[in-house]
Amino acid sequence: MTSDASPLQPDPTENRAALIGTLGESSLHAALKSWYMRPGDQAEARVDGYYIDLERGELLIEFQTRHFDSIRLKLANLLERHPLRLVYPVVKEKWIRRQSASGDLMSRRKSPRHGTLVDIFSELMRIPHLLGHPHFTFEALLITCEDVWQDDKRGSWRRKYWSLVDRRLLNVEGSASFSTLSDYTALLPTTLSNPFTNTDLAAAISCRQSMAQHMTYTLSRAGELKKVGKKGRAILYQRR
Repeated sequence: MTSDASPLQPDPTENRAALIGTLGESSLHAALKSWYMRPGDQAEARVDGYYIDLERGELLIEFQTRHFDSIRLKLANLLERHPLRLVYPVVKEKWIRRQSASGDLMSRRKSPRHGTLVDIFSELMRIPHLLGHPHFTFEALLITCEDVWQDDKRGSWRRKYWSLVDRRLLNVEGSASFSTLSDYTALLPTTLSNPFTNTDLAAAISCRQSMAQHMTYTLSRAGELKKVGKKGRAILYQRR
């Protein structure tokens, strides 16, 4: 696993907006693609019957902000013949902008929640069989973003019927790249007992129990962990 913890800033002298595809992209997806582009990259290239976000020489680059289920088949088919990098944003910091139904700003505040690299497993659990593929690399971008809530009375009851109408990229704070299975298991704390339970893992990395379960499910399906028994009613996992 390689990482870059320093802030990554787009080049303000380059205007790449005209190169961004408009195939139903969200603001975040389009902004990430624009930020990531290099001179010579081809946007929305057609390869093997699929539209590809960026084509960089032989490398195909896809951006996915959520719902890895929807691209499993596409990834599997492309990986048969091409090296492919999947880029995924992890929201390290988030601002919440509340606006009226007409779009006027009502308030803006920073969310108390902060994302970390282990959040990648909430989506990687959808594609554990691809993580060890020799043509596959995964890159997590740690970002600051802004969620736009609109007071239109049509949103989720969890947001008191405000609609989440957009997610905007504010900055890319750092990145981590994963190219081998051992890169993913490197996120397991070195202080973690072996074997361990999901409760042990959640305590070691200060995350929710559900996130620990996503992590152990993904790594076990990828062949990096094995179930070796139980501790009470909890499953014991061991590194291979």
